[in-house]
Amino acid sequence: MYPSATLCRAQEAIHLDRANGSALENVRAIAVKAAKAWGIEALAAEAREARGESVRLHRLAHPPVSRSTDHYFGENPDRGIPNG
Repeated sequence: MYPSATLCRAQEAIHLDRANGSALENVRAIAVKAAKAWGIEALAAEAREARGESVRLHRLAHPPVSRSTDHYFGENPDRGIPNG
């Protein structure tokens, strides 16, 4: 399961706050790197969510066509197409 863009942005903000509030250089450096990583993951999550929305809208606009499956089963087991 992938993290949502909202979660990623929240984590990014938490780490930026930690970096801004720390007096220790190593804590700031690690927090800035973590914030950057969460920002990159947020961009990926936003792209995933946009693709998912696009697919959902496409599926709503183009519902599957129900067809009979009888034409898939023929006498020839190699082809699956009915002879005749």
